[in-house]
Amino acid sequence: MALLSTERLTKRFGALTAVSEVSLAVAPGTLHSIIGPNGAGKTTLFNLLTGQHAPTSGRIVFDGRDIAGTPPQRIAHLGIARSFQRTNVFPALTVRDNVWVAAFARGSWRGLLWRPAGRYGELHARAQAALHEVGLGDKAGHRAREISHGEQRQLELAIALAARPRLLLLDEPAAGLSPEETRRMVQLVRGLKGRYTIVLVEHKMDVIMSISDRISVMHFGALIAEGTPAEIQRDPEVRRAYLGGIAAP
Repeated sequence: MALLSTERLTKRFGALTAVSEVSLAVAPGTLHSIIGPNGAGKTTLFNLLTGQHAPTSGRIVFDGRDIAGTPPQRIAHLGIARSFQRTNVFPALTVRDNVWVAAFARGSWRGLLWRPAGRYGELHARAQAALHEVGLGDKAGHRAREISHGEQRQLELAIALAARPRLLLLDEPAAGLSPEETRRMVQLVRGLKGRYTIVLVEHKMDVIMSISDRISVMHFGALIAEGTPAEIQRDPEVRRAYLGGIAAP
């Protein structure tokens, strides 16, 4: 049974149909990638899954529950965490505190304003564990603005992990990274496979083909293909989409 599925999911902005009747299923413990040319609707789909947009029609089912239209803060408490295309951290906070805030937000803690943050030992331990998991344990005391762009992308991943998600939505985690930073990020994501269910959007095809279990291809808001990396590489419709040979509906 799928941990996450959509049924004829559609989002319209006036006359523009950004996501058109998308039905997909993501099996537990898998890494399911979503690819497509710029403007295909991938980020809008992520925004629907995380409650940033309410769908025009269709369903989003997470762990057997329809969550379409659920507010983003509630989505996080259901066990869905997301990273974004653009780096999204608190630059003035330390690396550790960025992750600590995410761990706190996921819990049901009381009295934060009246207790020293150091008394939340479990949260501190969870934040430190997430930083070690992404290779930033030795940067915990640095300000987020002081670390490199690649390390900030690793920090975003630690923030997502600190929320103890059941489902990770990663929106272009390798965006803007150097080849060496990309290699490090791929290793990190590969290490999460099997422990988390992951939905990945990424433009770097070598990354997609090396770590995906299944791939769904979007074009003009609709799904045009789905399969294993080998099947997607052989699919003639996918080739036409990337070469510009498919006309918009």
